[in-house]
Amino acid sequence: MQYVKFGRHDTDVSRLGFGTMRLPTQKEGEKTVIDRPEAISMIRRGIDQGISYVDTAYMYHDGESEIVTGLALRDGYREKVQLTTKLPPWYCNEEKDMNRLLDEQLKKLDVGYLDNYLLHALNKDTFSKLQSFHYKDFMRQAIRDGRIRRAGFSFHDNYDAFMTILNDWDEWDLCQIQFNYLDDREQATVDGLREAGKRGIAVIIMEPLRGGALANPPRNVQDMIAGYEKRRSAVEWAFAYVADHPEVSTILSGMSTPEQLEDNLRIFDTLTPGGLTDGERAFCAALKQAYLSRMPVKCTGCAYCQPCPQDVHIPNIFRPYDQSRMFDDPGRFRREYAQLVEKHFDASQCVQCGACESVCPQHISIIDWLQKIDREYRDMVK
Repeated sequence: MQYVKFGRHDTDVSRLGFGTMRLPTQKEGEKTVIDRPEAISMIRRGIDQGISYVDTAYMYHDGESEIVTGLALRDGYREKVQLTTKLPPWYCNEEKDMNRLLDEQLKKLDVGYLDNYLLHALNKDTFSKLQSFHYKDFMRQAIRDGRIRRAGFSFHDNYDAFMTILNDWDEWDLCQIQFNYLDDREQATVDGLREAGKRGIAVIIMEPLRGGALANPPRNVQDMIAGYEKRRSAVEWAFAYVADHPEVSTILSGMSTPEQLEDNLRIFDTLTPGGLTDGERAFCAALKQAYLSRMPVKCTGCAYCQPCPQDVHIPNIFRPYDQSRMFDDPGRFRREYAQLVEKHFDASQCVQCGACESVCPQHISIIDWLQKIDREYRDMVK
């Protein structure tokens, strides 16, 4: 296992972190629950092999993840790791809810303190809400009374929102961002990653495999990987790209099987900051372009076309269509478009007025694409 410094803090951390959002599950009557013996065994096996960062959250596995994580950390395992969980903003309706939730989480985990406590999945709106609840005072008090040691946030929005949050408080200890070779210009972006690193903030990476999508690439990407001189699996390339960035502290992986755990342990034995050659970095960029080339519409989601006079949600139509083509997942488009149809936001509402095309900076033939996409959906559901 490789270790690096945890931001500006005087401690090291394993490059591989154990994320508990995708623990092994089993059926219990009509419910799907965590397979507790298997999950506990996997978490402990990972720690025994050098993993020193364990991440959970209030909502994972319908609230069961924190309980199982706590069970796994009994018998001396708690002292071997940095333990992180997250405050769910959507359950905060007033200021005192922050303390109530933290106390509940400590009880569920059956621990006396957390190494790291994050404001969960922040975007512009949820951050504004927590600002109104004086999140800084809450975090400072929790540090003073020993319930948490470090304060941070996890993030899902754009670069501007990321910088707003980063600049709001000079006492951030860590942040958790989505980052992979496909998303290096999305969400916090590589620029946000570098800025956080420059400030000594430990950066934790989530979704290095894009929810598993980069582990099972489409045929054109598979062929590129198979033909490259350096033999790596699709999973190894994805992890290697993220680990190459020196600002990254820990890379989370949500492991669901013992086999995934063992494969990740093998991979992370050799992943070091700056470990890729210039040629390998160029190859990762080529992999990204190979994915992007599969997107037929190539809508950037700028929303200049909104609002539509007929309330057609154009970016929300194009995004799942492009993504389903990129990852060979037609089911995703069908599910998301069906929701738009139900709310009458779909392409069939278009009256071809052309207002959208006149303002599209990408000069997309929006009307033609809307008609084509709607026809494809109607054919799918016949």
